[in-house]
Order: sequence, then structure tokens, then C-alpha cells
Amino acid sequence: MPISFLKKSVFFLITTIGVTSVAQGQFFLDRLPSEKLNITAPSKRVEGKPGELNVIDSSCQLYSSSGVRRRIVNIAIQEWGFFGFNVLDQTHQTELSGRNTQRSQLSRLGPSEALRLADSIAGYWSITPDAGWILRRQNGIWNGPNGTAARWRDPWSAAFISWVMCEGGVNEMDQFHRAIAHHVYIDQAIEARVTDTNSAYVAHDVGELPIEPGDLLCSARRAAYRSIADRAQKIGDGIRSHCDIAIKVDETNERVFVIGGNVRGAVRLKLLAATFDDKEESYASVRSVGLGTRTIFAHLKLRAEPITGDALEGSPTIKTLMNSEERFAWLRGRLAF
Repeated sequence: MPISFLKKSVFFLITTIGVTSVAQGQFFLDRLPSEKLNITAPSKRVEGKPGELNVIDSSCQLYSSSGVRRRIVNIAIQEWGFFGFNVLDQTHQTELSGRNTQRSQLSRLGPSEALRLADSIAGYWSITPDAGWILRRQNGIWNGPNGTAARWRDPWSAAFISWVMCEGGVNEMDQFHRAIAHHVYIDQAIEARVTDTNSAYVAHDVGELPIEPGDLLCSARRAAYRSIADRAQKIGDGIRSHCDIAIKVDETNERVFVIGGNVRGAVRLKLLAATFDDKEESYASVRSVGLGTRTIFAHLKLRAEPITGDALEGSPTIKTLMNSEERFAWLRGRLAF
């Protein structure tokens, strides 16, 4: 994309829809008004400043079960926009090993951004049973020598997923066990595969069923599982794992779009490499997702009505951003779709 066109697009965004500049070349979109997407902002679930933050609301709202898949996707996309529309391309093995990687893609949040987002991340923690001691420990770190520039002591990716589920309408623990570790709800979905439970998600190997927006895709590095059967033998054991919310399957470019939390310290959209079978039914032709140690071993299928494949383009956040051809070109330039 020509630099002059990019500058023109960025200027257009700032002056017409209120995208906020937080650093040169970095922008975020404020959360939508409630009439477009009704959520309790995570920052409203806590009070105080970093070093003194505490939880004031850990409840989950009750929503109709209809539309839950689209709601989950829309919430994840809104948080991606609030964190600055960061994109991490993991479609090449070299990026996973740390070689030949564009540092701009892999950089973490700067101190000013970390401070802006501190209460949002604290709000993600708020709906987990461990929020109290997590925030007390983080407050101690912020009150230490590095001040508010200190990073989060505890990984918050599972807390982000749990908050999205809470706001998305999957709000009972027997539907989705909100936790600070991904393996808790992965195991819940594996058990739902063989037991009649109320679990909102059921675990499958990649390729068994179509990947749809709102599903969860999970990898494990310690231990390095490759199938649901591998994990089923170790139910309950702690593992180093990570899950993201599926947003779009892009068969043409052999990749899957996902959004997750604590990806290089932010809510980011990731591009994952995918392989496909030569089947006419492209929705069912995914054979593998991810590369190397980040290969997806568990596809958690949401028990909800399907939605169209244009969930990304049709989300309220992207519609707000893309109500002109120029804005749409800006996003396309970042995602190449």
C-alpha cells in the first residue's frame, strides 16, 4: 500500500469516526455505544488506579441463547479494536522460531498503552474465581520499583476468553468454567464429548467438524498435545496452553483468523496457517491449523446456531470503521483479505 494512501486513510479515520491516536501509526477505536453492542465494559468492573485496583462487579448478565455465537464474535472484535487493531501473522514457521520476524508485529504495549488498558485487563480477571488474589499481587508489582510500567505478573489470556463468554451469554459455570487457565475449560469440553452435560463447547480434533466464528481453537506447548485423545489421558493436569476465538476461515489464502488475549501483551488478531482438503464442501475441509509448537490440537465447537462466514466484516465494530470504501481499503491492507 503506498505510504501516501495510508496517511490519507489514517487522517480520514481520525477526523471522521473518532479513532484515537495513542502513538505514531497506532490507533484504537473506543468501545461502541450500548445500542450497537450492549456489554459491561471490563473497566467498569473494577475501581481505583493501578496499585489500588479492586473488583466491584463479577456478575454475568443474562442474555437470550439465540445469537450467542455472533455476540461472542462481536465482543472479541470490539476488544481487538479497543487495543488498536494489532495483527500478528503466524502463517510462517520462521515467525514462530523468532527468526526473520518484523519487530513491529511482535512488539509489546508501551508504558502509556499499558496504563490505558490496565483497568480493562483487570476487568477481564474480575469474572474469574481467582480475581482477588491476582489483583492484589499485581497491585504489589505496580507499587514496586517499575511502577505502572511493570507488566502483568500473571498471563491473562484465559481471563480474556472467560470475560468474553460471560458477556456473550455463556454465563453459567456448567456451561463454561471461567478460569485463569485454559485447560480448565478445555477439559470441560473434552468431558462433554463423552458425557451429557450443559457445556457450551464440545472438544473435537481439527478436521472433524467445520470451524465456525465463535468456536475456540487451542494449542498446548507443555505438554505438546496433538489430539483430544492425548489430553483425555491427562484430564485435570496443569498444562501450558492457549485458546483463541475463531473469527474467519480464509481458505483462499490458507489461513484462519482468530482473536485472543495476552498475545504479545494485547488483544490481537492472529493469522494462523491452515491446510485444506480438496473437497467441494470447503467448510469441512480444514485438516490442520497452526505451525510448529503452536499447532492447534483442540477445536472446541460452540453448541449454537451457525452464522455466516462474513462475521468479521459484518461486526458492529468493523461496520463503524468501514462505512466508506476508503476505510475498508485500510483494513484490507492490514489483513490482505
